[in-house]
Amino acid sequence: MLQQTAPLTSAEPATKASWRSFLGLAVGSAGVVYGDIGTSPLYAFKESISHLRGPGGGVATADVIGVVSLMLWTLIVICTLKYVLILMRFDNRGEGGTLSLMALVQKAGGRGARLVLLIGMLGAGLFFGDAVLTPAISVLSAVEGLEVIEGIGPHIAPFVAPIAIAILVGLFLVQQHGTSGVGRWFGPICLIWFAALAALGAMSLVQAPEVLQAFDPRQGLALFGRHAVLGPAVLGSVFLCVTGAEALYADMGHFGRKPIQATWLALVFPCLALNYLGQGALVLRAPQAAASPFFLLAPDWLQLPLVVLATAATVIASQAVISGAFSLAQQGVQLGLLPRLTLRPTSEEHAGQIYAPQVNWILMIGVAALVLGFGSSSRLAHAYGISVVGAMITSSILAVVAIHRIYKRPIWQAVLAFSPFLLLEGAFLGANLLKVAHGGYVPLLLAGALIFVMWTWSQGQERLTRAEQSDLTISDVIAMLTARPPMRARGTAVFLTTAPGKVPASLLHNLKHNQVLHEHVVLLTVRVVRRPRVPDAERIKVTDLAPGFKSLVLTFGYMETPNVAKGLTLARAHGLKFDIMRTSFFVSRRTLLPRRARGLAQLRDALFIYLTRNAVRTADFFQIPPSRVVELGAQVTL
Repeated sequence: MLQQTAPLTSAEPATKASWRSFLGLAVGSAGVVYGDIGTSPLYAFKESISHLRGPGGGVATADVIGVVSLMLWTLIVICTLKYVLILMRFDNRGEGGTLSLMALVQKAGGRGARLVLLIGMLGAGLFFGDAVLTPAISVLSAVEGLEVIEGIGPHIAPFVAPIAIAILVGLFLVQQHGTSGVGRWFGPICLIWFAALAALGAMSLVQAPEVLQAFDPRQGLALFGRHAVLGPAVLGSVFLCVTGAEALYADMGHFGRKPIQATWLALVFPCLALNYLGQGALVLRAPQAAASPFFLLAPDWLQLPLVVLATAATVIASQAVISGAFSLAQQGVQLGLLPRLTLRPTSEEHAGQIYAPQVNWILMIGVAALVLGFGSSSRLAHAYGISVVGAMITSSILAVVAIHRIYKRPIWQAVLAFSPFLLLEGAFLGANLLKVAHGGYVPLLLAGALIFVMWTWSQGQERLTRAEQSDLTISDVIAMLTARPPMRARGTAVFLTTAPGKVPASLLHNLKHNQVLHEHVVLLTVRVVRRPRVPDAERIKVTDLAPGFKSLVLTFGYMETPNVAKGLTLARAHGLKFDIMRTSFFVSRRTLLPRRARGLAQLRDALFIYLTRNAVRTADFFQIPPSRVVELGAQVTL
């Protein structure tokens, strides 16, 4: 009996602990994952209904219900069906997002590797465009709530943009200190925010329950029959209600699939639906409220606290997108799509929390320029949406390829399975293309610039590797050294090489100029695989090449920052013995020379050389003790 009751007693606290952990992740996801989509009620319904307002500011009852219907069914189809129920099953060992899905597809093999790479780059570039636009439109729309407050509104308009910029600059300045402290407040504040969305919507809904007809999808479709010309513009604004849906997939590695799914189904979707229904009910009762339907849901005495709460929620939404941009930069560097950047961990407890200063300052300058250039959330809404729907389409295309390659389904079945989403997203893309001339070119330019940088870097690295590659193999060099032994120095020399079996240029330069070789030579290769993380048990591979020669391969995942010093410590257990104070690390310091080319090729060479010069030094990026590094210079023509 005692042996039977003991496991039951010990299992009870374990069950409670697992539930506490699950609830903690679910609450945390409310702030980080759903911060962006959770703040879309600030502007999405207002922009959608603005296209249908008559000369006197009135909106027809059928049009109000039609717009709410389109928003509800967009949330159901895009967020609930595509992301929550289907796409989140395509995880790369727990990690999600466009680059993770790209890595998963590449790992499965098959033809069209360059096309898959280009699609992944496109998704990453569009996400970066979204990361610049989201903080600007979210914080601006929250601060604009001051304009509806009696006594403040008439005088605050000139100060809205400066206030928004001050808040955003402050947000970017605190990034270097990490978000772990502020992060503890993300979940609770967003829970209050979603509760406010639901409460305000419900109070308005009971006063005009006829808006519940919006759950009939025919109400939304009928709108296009009544407004054939305005329909695409309305559809482009309706799409604003799902901005941030990519975060459901991209942040899966931080919170897990089930907590994110539970939070959406039990909290976020019901609260969003209630609020959009409430805004529609308000406009049905008071058509003039269409100018600012969200803040006018609240009574006068609650409007100022609501502006403060909305500002806090938009700051959290902005933080989530900024953190996503840092994570995207890390994945891009590790997958060889971006030059080495400074990536600083900001938390000892959470490996995913990093700070990328170069990305941070680029985002800050871009966001401030957008706020100053557009001046209002309504004008920014014209630029918003294209990058989001583009990123959605790339994830759908990669999902089709994943179904075909991973699940071994015929390509026509894979296309058929995702055709409803591709058709809907194609319609949204067509509607959003109308915004190009009114500011929609901004995210396209940002995405295009990043894609050009990634393509230039990846192609430049391939050319550089070919240019430096020697015809000699390790076996040839060992045979030459055996025939004509050089002078031997005490200690260990570690030469970095791009691939096992390849002769590193630094080794040949050392033999050519110094004519000496250390007693122990280690050829070190740092390899990044298409997995998020690699356990320590699989990180080290040591191979004996010849007496005094060893090959060491350190393997890292694309969500990890390579640490050579730690890897060498782990290698001791595999028979690699050395004294760090008698070990020298030899790395090549290249001076790149452009080819004789013209036009785009010349521009790409110049950009690649610039990126290489400004990339983080090899020793710093791989966390090699700087006092033990020897750099050997060489000129390389691309």
